[in-house]
This record gives sequence, structure tokens and C-alpha cells, in this order.
Amino acid sequence: MYAIVEIAGQQFKVEQNDEIFVHRLEGDPGTKVEFDQVLLLDNDGKINVGKPTVEGASITGHIVDHARGDKVVVFKKKRRKGYEKESGHRQDFSKILIENISVKGATKAKKAKEAEEEPAEL
Repeated sequence: MYAIVEIAGQQFKVEQNDEIFVHRLEGDPGTKVEFDQVLLLDNDGKINVGKPTVEGASITGHIVDHARGDKVVVFKKKRRKGYEKESGHRQDFSKILIENISVKGATKAKKAKEAEEEPAEL
């Protein structure tokens, strides 16, 4: 079972017990997090694509650690002018352990939708 989930504006393919690095999230290490922006869900070959999200699906995990990425060097130069400028940047990341991928309420939502479509007898 895997899912495509949107976390902090980026999309990730996650499975249970995966460790992923995402842009820094609020919270201390050990804090539980839940993501409900599930875009696609594959449950043993049965694929459920959301419009735009899968209804009733959620992903739970916890923050393992906060870290910083490698330094990205930004170097600017204009030839024959003597202009050189160098700066750098290190992105903050959060390491997340995916604990569970759940689809709760999906069958209830379908049953409720079917009940609404049936006309009531007079």
C-alpha cells in the first residue's frame, strides 16, 4: 500500500515505515503529525484517485528529527567588470516517519451518497 500525499506544498510517495525529508514543520521531535491531503491511494492494486483529494484518507506519522541540508552556493559574476559575489543557503528539513496510511469513512461516504440519490417513497 502506498499513497501520494501533499506535504508543505510538495508531493511525496509514501509507504508505511518510510522516513522522508520535508520542508521544516512546526513541532518538536516526537510530535505526531497527520496529513489529509492524499492525492492518490493504492491498496493492493486497487487505485483510488482523488478529485482533488481522496475522501476519508489520512496519513499519520511523527517527527523524528530536524536537520539542515547541504549548503547551496550561489555565485554571481560579470565578466570584465571585476564583479564577483558569493552567498550560500542551507534549507531546514524535518525527518518524518510514516506510521500509518488509513482510509476511514470511505465506505460510509459512498453509502451516504447512495442513500441521498434514492428518491423517498410517498
